Amino acid sequence: VQLEESGGGLVQPGGSLRLSCAASGIIFRMHDMYWSRQAPGKQRELVAGITTDGSTNYADFVKGRFTIARDNGKNTVYLQMNSLKPEDTAVYYCNSRSTVTQRDYWGQGTQVTVSP
Repeated sequence: VQLEESGGGLVQPGGSLRLSCAASGIIFRMHDMYWSRQAPGKQRELVAGITTDGSTNYADFVKGRFTIARDNGKNTVYLQMNSLKPEDTAVYYCNSRSTVTQRDYWGQGTQVTVSP
């Protein structure tokens, strides 16, 4: 099983980035997908999730700015991040959770830095 995040980088406040997470080795359509983040010195926190049927949920601190989406044909989940703030700086991780076994798989993360 492999989850590979991409799309991170350095962006100015107010800018946008789109993260991608490509999954292999799992039956993607049978996994709920999530994005989490971890800033230096802080605990990892859930950012957004999308279920197998496309239902989404967001942390309050990203509502209205971030959008999670999935493409089952490409085994990929996306996180569109708009109106980025310095406090969004973190390593962003995607994870999958099997709807059958509840087992989690995690990617290695991608760094997002929001700075002037």
